[in-house]
Amino acid sequence: MSKVMPRTLSGFMELLPGEQQIMERMKDVLRETYSSYGFTPLDTPVIESAEVLLAKGGGETEKQIYRFTKGDSDLALRFDLTVPLAKYVAAHYAELSFPFRRYQIGKVYRGERAQRGRFREFYQADIDIIGDGKLDITNEAEIPAIIYDTFTRLGVSRFQIRVNNRKLLNGFYAMNGMSEKAGEIMRTVDKLDKIGAEKVRQLLIDEVKMLPCKAENVMDFMAICGTNDEVLAALERYRGMDATFDEGLDELKTVVKYLSAFGVSEENFAVDLTIARGLDYYTGTVYETIMLDHPEIGSVCSGGRYDNLAEYYTDRQLPGVGISIGLTRFFYVLNEQGLLSDEISRAPCDALILPMTEDLGFAISAASALRRAGLRVQLYTEKKKFKAKMSYADKIGTPFTVFVGEDEIAAQSLSVKDMRTGEQRALSVSDACAWIGAQVATSRNGAIIKE
Repeated sequence: MSKVMPRTLSGFMELLPGEQQIMERMKDVLRETYSSYGFTPLDTPVIESAEVLLAKGGGETEKQIYRFTKGDSDLALRFDLTVPLAKYVAAHYAELSFPFRRYQIGKVYRGERAQRGRFREFYQADIDIIGDGKLDITNEAEIPAIIYDTFTRLGVSRFQIRVNNRKLLNGFYAMNGMSEKAGEIMRTVDKLDKIGAEKVRQLLIDEVKMLPCKAENVMDFMAICGTNDEVLAALERYRGMDATFDEGLDELKTVVKYLSAFGVSEENFAVDLTIARGLDYYTGTVYETIMLDHPEIGSVCSGGRYDNLAEYYTDRQLPGVGISIGLTRFFYVLNEQGLLSDEISRAPCDALILPMTEDLGFAISAASALRRAGLRVQLYTEKKKFKAKMSYADKIGTPFTVFVGEDEIAAQSLSVKDMRTGEQRALSVSDACAWIGAQVATSRNGAIIKE
């Protein structure tokens, strides 16, 4: 029988066990952080009715979606976590309490051309707060705190959350007679970090067909910078010229006002008028987060406020605010650049028990005791020579190996070897639980990302 060459499709990530351990730890940190802010976990189906998933229809989404039929059913794989959330909230509206706060970490699928760091199947990690009719601005002020805690717990200190408000931008374009081209302008200005101010200015003239004086007005507005207080003070000179602008400025000032109360350091937060977010459904505060020492990675967490989440499924007004982390791409880039910490254990267990006798009773009971103490424990029972057993311990990277021989059984103790230092000590089962537990706590709780 001919063999099929084992291979993974282009654009799909498979990790080796050690890398998968780090990925799982990252997801654990996200779950713990999101839960600490009162978000409930949600898991929507990967496959949806194409009619439901493509209610908005058109554009790049429909070109990239994985769509297929099964019998008479027209089906599609979800391409993000936002559309399934909209469907979920509309379908379960009567059973939910608002504001509804959910987090979801799940795979999504996009049939785009696979490139380095871009995948067809990838994890997104999203949080959203959905209101019923209204949603208080304080929720938009809380989002930077969640971003701040998330990246701090991952081990990053040199990052910056950049914030703007779409109402402020729309108001500025309205007062300058540019409303009809606002979308085009914002999509063009969104390229500032990539191509620079002069090229953006030229694109505004050549492609957006703006008069040079109008393009200069836009570039002058985008060039407002300084501390958060200085930027807000500079924006005050536009107050009274447009009601939408004034509303956006007030919302932006509220977000900045609550920063310190939420525990966000000002060095990690900046009002940035160039942040526009290309997606049309953002209507208020918008966010982008970058790693300051690695700007080439781009935004690692982005999102914003939207006013009608489920307009294609219900007439109810369901405003929301949310953020998303492209977790697979983020992990890929960190791994490629050697930024994943060496201090986090990549082993599948905290302790590997190696029985040295035919009778496994004491080894089994010791393994059970260590597990009850909260440790991850593997019992190795293969009939191998001692050298092969130790080779296995080295390959899986276990930090501790526990030997159980005739002497240990007689003394009702364990011989525990620290594989990192070579130190070996005889301990009672209870002492081994405490000692190993204290040693592995650092690797469990340490920073995942090194700077």
